[in-house]
Amino acid sequence: MSIFALQSLAGGFLDEDLQHFNKKFDDWCIQFDNYEDAMDIMQTLENQEAIDIVEITPLTYPKYFFTSLQGTVYTTRQIEDKIICVVEPYMGSSFKIAICDLKTKKVTLTKTSYKNIPSVESAFANFGE
Repeated sequence: MSIFALQSLAGGFLDEDLQHFNKKFDDWCIQFDNYEDAMDIMQTLENQEAIDIVEITPLTYPKYFFTSLQGTVYTTRQIEDKIICVVEPYMGSSFKIAICDLKTKKVTLTKTSYKNIPSVESAFANFGE
């Protein structure tokens, strides 16, 4: 399920007061179920040319909904109520698999570290089976 949000070109997401932009996407940011509803609200705002409508999909949820997930996310997939990600916690570190729970917003990194892309891809592909 995708959601849509209004984002300033300078960064930040439109808050529920329709006047301020939060640096991070959080519960106070206005969300829309479809593009048309987002467009209707955007057309009522000043400086429309400085605002974009962004689509947030389950595969991009880690970037927006799990601020505690640090590092570079390389790939994601959804298994039931969880988003599973391959993440490099910091540049040059071993890869980990992150489990992001959509219900609790909790992020758990697996204990296993993977030194290279082929090894983590295999584990990622078979995760949850």
